[in-house]
Amino acid sequence: MKAKELRDLTIDELREKYKELKKELFNLRFQKAVGQLGNPMRIRQVKRDIARIKTVIREKELGILSVGEGRE
Repeated sequence: MKAKELRDLTIDELREKYKELKKELFNLRFQKAVGQLGNPMRIRQVKRDIARIKTVIREKELGILSVGEGRE
């Protein structure tokens, strides 16, 4: 998921997406422990998506414009 896509969402939508990804990460870790994980790179992708979401939420809370926004 791209940061630009995330910036178009509201804070409530971002928090909902965050919850979904945390559940997915838990399930992936559980699958890894059991030995049924099909795509180990998915854990890395989910972790990065979670970090992106947390960053965008924080930017919105602080009212920070991202690079490239605000220019016309």
